[in-house]
Amino acid sequence: MKKGILLAGEPMGLFIAQEEGPLDAVGGYTMAVAGAEFNVAVGLARLEHPVTYLTRLGDDPFGRRIVRVLGENGIGSEFVRYSSDRSTGFMLKSKVHSGDPEIFYFRRGSAASALCADDVDGVDFSGYGWLHLTGILPALSEQTRAAAFRLAQRAREAGLTISFDPNLRPQLWPSREEMVRTINQLAALADYLLPGEAEGEILCGSRDAEQIGRFYLALGAKAVAVKVGGRGAVVTTATGSRLVPGFAVEKVVDTVGAGDGFAAGMLSALMEGLPLEEAVRRGNAVGAIQVTCIGDNDGLPTRPQLAAFMGLDTL
Repeated sequence: MKKGILLAGEPMGLFIAQEEGPLDAVGGYTMAVAGAEFNVAVGLARLEHPVTYLTRLGDDPFGRRIVRVLGENGIGSEFVRYSSDRSTGFMLKSKVHSGDPEIFYFRRGSAASALCADDVDGVDFSGYGWLHLTGILPALSEQTRAAAFRLAQRAREAGLTISFDPNLRPQLWPSREEMVRTINQLAALADYLLPGEAEGEILCGSRDAEQIGRFYLALGAKAVAVKVGGRGAVVTTATGSRLVPGFAVEKVVDTVGAGDGFAAGMLSALMEGLPLEEAVRRGNAVGAIQVTCIGDNDGLPTRPQLAAFMGLDTL
């Protein structure tokens, strides 16, 4: 039986503006579900990988909707716990005709921010071959920070492969210094690192993709894929660095979720045993598809859709 991948994080309700303009002037919203790790989970499930999600949710309409959407995508929710006194976080996103939308979060004190190390201790890691984390979970609270480290440590002890996307959210951290220190401590526990070049400047002191890659190799990573926008991603291993070109799209509709799409594509290919550069190329393809869609995860493709986009007969 194929071993699955475990993800942990904060899925949230998402309100997407129905017309362009400042969020305080918008008259209507469309409801969806979002969250970086949630997006990766959906992407992996659509590419037919067994996925399980660990989180806490409020016992409210947002929380119940999230569990329903997890089920609709075939994502395991056995490690989802409901909170009786905390609500599910949600966010607003503006509508744009190109580029980056305006985002506003309502997540302080959310149910997910109460996720703790004890929640991790209830997980049997023997059924999983992979753990994927981002830098968002440890940013939510001291409890979630402890949970993130417990996840990584227990996964290493169980022999899982670990991937980590920094996914920096500076507004959630007490200070930039604490963010950088904690993120790099977690990164040192991972096998695969997926930073962006702007994140590298904050975390490593350089926007140069090769330097970022060497920084994380020195911390213990097997491979680092630095996302460099439409150009693709620069992969660094012990044998050197090389650019894996991206895919051109006619129009960028919304950049949110592109990095999560990249992660889903890359990780799915690695779990299928594909060579690293082919895995990164798949990641570039999924990221490119996602930027053509409004929702954070609406564009994440099925295997036939991805094969068609990449010009392949099959994946």
